[in-house]
Amino acid sequence: MSVRAKKHLGQHFLTDESIAQQIADILSENGYNNVLEIGPGMGVMTKYLLEKKYTTHVIEIDDESVEYLQAHYLHLGPRIYGKDFLKVDLNELFKKEQFAIIGNFPYNISSQIVFKTIENRELIPEFGGMFQMEVAKRICAEPGSKTYGIISVLTQAYYDTEYLFTVPPTVFNPPPRVESGVMVMKRKKELFLSVPDRLFKHVVKTAFGQRRKMMRSSLKSLNLSDELRANEIFSKRPEQISVQGFIELTTLIEQDGISNQ
Repeated sequence: MSVRAKKHLGQHFLTDESIAQQIADILSENGYNNVLEIGPGMGVMTKYLLEKKYTTHVIEIDDESVEYLQAHYLHLGPRIYGKDFLKVDLNELFKKEQFAIIGNFPYNISSQIVFKTIENRELIPEFGGMFQMEVAKRICAEPGSKTYGIISVLTQAYYDTEYLFTVPPTVFNPPPRVESGVMVMKRKKELFLSVPDRLFKHVVKTAFGQRRKMMRSSLKSLNLSDELRANEIFSKRPEQISVQGFIELTTLIEQDGISNQ
C-alpha cells in the first residue's frame, strides 16, 4: 500500500532516506519533551524522529496518509492526529506543554505554518523543516538583501533563524518544479517585544507594501507628525532596516500617536 500524492494538498513525498534522516537530526532535542511533525505522508521522516529521546506526534490532513500511518506505525497510535494544523488548538493538543515542530511542509501553506508558530511562540521553542527554497531563504534573509521582507522581520523578531541546506527536486515523488530548502528557527529568550505586537506587525506590513519606496512614502498612510518624519530612518527603504530598527521605529510611532492625541 502506498499513498497517492494529491496536488490540492501540495503533496510532494520525500523519497530519499538520507535526506529524511538529515532533516530529522536538525532539532536540538533541548527544552521540550514533544515534537509535532506536520504532514508526515507515509512516514519517511517519522521513523527517524521515533528514534529520538522526545515523544513524536504527527498531524496529517490527508485521510489516506492517516490510514497508512495507522497501519504501519502502530506504536504511534493515539499520537496520529487527522486534523488541519492551521485550525487545531495547540494549547489544547499539548496541554500547554512546550513542543517543537518539524516537517516537510506543503508549499501552499508553509508561510501560514510559520505565522501560526509565531503566534504560539510561548509553546514552541524550536521549529525546523523543509520549504520551497525561496521561502526558506526569505525567512532567514538579512537586511539589505532582496529577499528580506515581511516574513523575515516578523520571524526574526522572535526566533533566531538559520538556512541549513538545499534539496533538489529529484528526491521527491512527484518532483516539484522548484528546489527545496531546509531551515531551523530557535526561539529567543524574550517572548514579547517592547512594543504592541499588532502595531509592530502593521508597521512592517505597511512598510514592505511599497518596498521600493523610502519609508517616508511607504508609511504615509499612518499620518505621522512632520517632526517624526524628519527622522533619518524615514529616508531608508524597508529592506535596509534591521529587526531591531523596526522595533525602535514602532516605539517612535507609538509615542508619536500618543503625543498627537
